[in-house]
Amino acid sequence: MADQTEPPSTGLMKLLAFDAEDLAVVSAAFQDAIVRVADMAFLPREQRFALAAARFDWVAALQDRRERCWTGLHFERVSDVKHIGVPQDTPAAMLNLLAIGFTPGDPPSGEISLTFSGGASIKLTVECIEAQMRDTGPRWQTKSLPGHPIEDIPPEAVAPERKEGSKPAADGGPA
Repeated sequence: MADQTEPPSTGLMKLLAFDAEDLAVVSAAFQDAIVRVADMAFLPREQRFALAAARFDWVAALQDRRERCWTGLHFERVSDVKHIGVPQDTPAAMLNLLAIGFTPGDPPSGEISLTFSGGASIKLTVECIEAQMRDTGPRWQTKSLPGHPIEDIPPEAVAPERKEGSKPAADGGPA
């Protein structure tokens, strides 16, 4: 899944997703990305949904670095898009992406859900899972570590082994 064509020193990440397990890895890498409403688009002719975001680098955070970088994410074979609670009349509005999930339909089709804090979501009807995430740079330092109330995290974003009897990380980030 991970394409290692970029030299490790650049810190740029590129991920491909072709199944729910791959998509979970993309979701983890994209957790707490900041997305401007104007930076998301459904291209029906191309059957593509694309967005650009300021992705928080959780791997760098493990090394005591708080960094974000510009990242593109697109989904192919998208036939329909539904926006729930997304302020489409406010293109400058910023959304915090919590998780990306997949609900299977008639295999290999299904629905990809992009869940944002505050209850907003985008539902993509897809023929199959086909997604690509790619850091485009540059990187910059941030002052704070992302955090959000635990009630903002959708149940499907919690790993099965953490659903019962577990606590969130003390810093509000992923445990």
